[in-house]
Amino acid sequence: MKILGIDTSCDDTSAAIVSDGRNVLSSVVNSQIRIHHPYGGVVPELASREHIRNIAPVVNEALTKAGIGMKDLDGLAVTIGPGLIGSLLVGLYYVKGLSMVRKIPLATVNHLEGHILSVLLEENPPDFPFVALTVSGGHTSLYHVRGIGRYTQMGQTLDDAAGEAFDKVAKILGLGYPGGAVIEALALSGRRDAIDFPRARISPDSLDFSFSGLKTAVSLFVDRWNSSEKLKNEVTGADIAASFQEAVIDILSKKIIMAVNSAGVGSMVVAGGVACNTALRQRLSEEADARGIKFYYPRPAYCTDNGAMIALAGYYRIMRGEQSGQDEDVRSRYPVEEIDK
Repeated sequence: MKILGIDTSCDDTSAAIVSDGRNVLSSVVNSQIRIHHPYGGVVPELASREHIRNIAPVVNEALTKAGIGMKDLDGLAVTIGPGLIGSLLVGLYYVKGLSMVRKIPLATVNHLEGHILSVLLEENPPDFPFVALTVSGGHTSLYHVRGIGRYTQMGQTLDDAAGEAFDKVAKILGLGYPGGAVIEALALSGRRDAIDFPRARISPDSLDFSFSGLKTAVSLFVDRWNSSEKLKNEVTGADIAASFQEAVIDILSKKIIMAVNSAGVGSMVVAGGVACNTALRQRLSEEADARGIKFYYPRPAYCTDNGAMIALAGYYRIMRGEQSGQDEDVRSRYPVEEIDK
């Protein structure tokens, strides 16, 4: 069964062909970074316009790379939320049109379910159950994953997502957008213990996250740093980046280990754009090894937004006999629990 998966939830136009829920025949992503870079973040209206311009060429490229045509597709899958409304609408209405004209079954997918399941595209995926940490520019959440379609949220961010904090700190440091890669690169030459930035303490047993206070602490420190030659001689920009990154990693690693212990499982997964961070993956690997926990993560191409993870989630829905109608609509907020059946 060949599924075309499309994701237009934010600023990447993504399409992929996945066969039998395992084999990625093609995966194409058109990035809009150069469009949004001058603004220091995603501009929703510009993102929507770029999706309209790019979606047909991206889908055609995915089909060409897979060596198939529209007539060879057995199903369609598309993200309907959470995300930017205008961006989501482009993907949904494109796929609705295909489904209606070509008479191909359609499955609508929660973007977060795609991230949770993305690790199943790897050669040696984890067995169920496991705990999944989805961490990106828009989301930071913990889930107890008991099987396909069986997800219980254990914790979530109460304010900024971790990836959003990276973007904002990069802007504070004048490093541009997006912030994840530039912060990570700068941190390599910095001291991660140079500044003791705060770690939010919500309650001893809480699995929720908060990064707003950390972002504010970095902003206040940078204000002092910019106005003090003495402080600049003692602390570098790389030190600030490394210390900030260390604080985020501390928070994420502590919470996922707490979640694994709470759920009583032996495996954990990290997915989403921030899961590309090498320092984070290394810390989680060390923490898991020290406790006898199996640790898994998708390759970088499946961590960032992509159509392959949407095709995968759609495959399982279609195999369960679930099909979406032409009355489906998009959702800016879409808790993953809503798809637990």
